[in-house]
Amino acid sequence: VNVPAMGIILFLTWLVYLGIRESATFNNIAVIFKVSVILFFIAVAVWHIKPVNWHPFMPYGWHGVMAGAAIIFFAYIGFDAVSTAAEESKNPARDMPIGIIGSLAVSSILYIAVVVILTGIIPYKLLNDPAPVAKGLEYLGMSFGSGLVSIGALVGITTVLLVMLYGQVRIFFAMSRDGLLPAFFSKLHPKHKTPYLSTWFVGIITSILAGFLPIDVLAELVNIGTLFAFLLVSLSVIILRYTRPELNRKFKCPWVPFIPIMAILFSGYLMISLPIETWIRFIVWFIIGFIIYFTYSRYNSRLAKLQQ
Repeated sequence: VNVPAMGIILFLTWLVYLGIRESATFNNIAVIFKVSVILFFIAVAVWHIKPVNWHPFMPYGWHGVMAGAAIIFFAYIGFDAVSTAAEESKNPARDMPIGIIGSLAVSSILYIAVVVILTGIIPYKLLNDPAPVAKGLEYLGMSFGSGLVSIGALVGITTVLLVMLYGQVRIFFAMSRDGLLPAFFSKLHPKHKTPYLSTWFVGIITSILAGFLPIDVLAELVNIGTLFAFLLVSLSVIILRYTRPELNRKFKCPWVPFIPIMAILFSGYLMISLPIETWIRFIVWFIIGFIIYFTYSRYNSRLAKLQQ
């Protein structure tokens, strides 16, 4: 049983239960710390790059790159959770695009910089390690930096957990208000004004999964579910752009349908790159979702009734 993982998740659930202000304060402090650690690694390691470590450039070919991308994709999810905070934003039409695109841009730049430097300071065969960045600094003889990076990685994972917990709770809250889920999920706390029952439901279920399932199984399941959601969102952009052109859109996805089609193709390819066991688990969850929808949600959705 992974007791530390369960404890961290329950602590973060408590923060989400208290409200957006407490969660945001904690998240801001943690983000500043982890970004500082990343910048520290870049600053101290960039001087030790040896171009010879970049040869061969892709030792396992494109197949290896895509297989790795399907797993490491887990590190890039979370930017979509920005949209779940739209109701608590002062100017969502302006703030949402800036938040989503800005977080993607900054994260991509930092990730690319770290990967380029990391593969340049240590032979790739030595990077098959649970903590490769810390391993890289150890290889350079920087034990203090290695420990700091390990702490930064822990803090980084914590912020991801916080954002994902917040996002999932708000998704259940919105679905419950429409009737897709029982009213239980949208009941607000009289003092904190948060969907507290939904918060603790999500937190407890998440802590149980984290405590008893291997991290690689969870990561692959999250990846395939997120990739499928991105695929559906991209498809929805194309459909809505041509079926509802009159909608007032403060921000429009450019180059439709080219960008959505490319997103669909890349998401689909990454899904195909995942193991068959992950697909089986995904199909089981998909069937459970269908059962819930066709036995409860479709008969209670307020939006569906309005459209009818």
